[in-house]
Amino acid sequence: MDKFDGITPGMADERVLTVEEEHTVSPTGTSVLSTPMMIAWMELTSADLVRPFLPAGFATVGYEVQVKHKAPALPGSELTVSSKVLEADGRKLLFEVLVKEGEKIIGKGLHRRTIVPRSR
Repeated sequence: MDKFDGITPGMADERVLTVEEEHTVSPTGTSVLSTPMMIAWMELTSADLVRPFLPAGFATVGYEVQVKHKAPALPGSELTVSSKVLEADGRKLLFEVLVKEGEKIIGKGLHRRTIVPRSR
């Protein structure tokens, strides 16, 4: 039995986050959620989803992100960041990630993580 068997396709979680000024960039003079911050939230949500199922001494690290930032989110926006395990193949994990403001899709895509031993 593989020690990572607790992580299964279909597992999902979400969190609600509020866009603060420090999460934004102002490319056109109006502050909007930055793409790197959106991706960071997707990665953290994915990592947190599987963390309780990892044996002691293990963590996950992201190694691939394929997302589209589809719409702006202004400071004060309340966003729902969700992650769902699509594949769990040994140490390799594939997540579907999504950021929404109400029904409006802010960003979506795929994210890959791998399970690694923590460094000593």
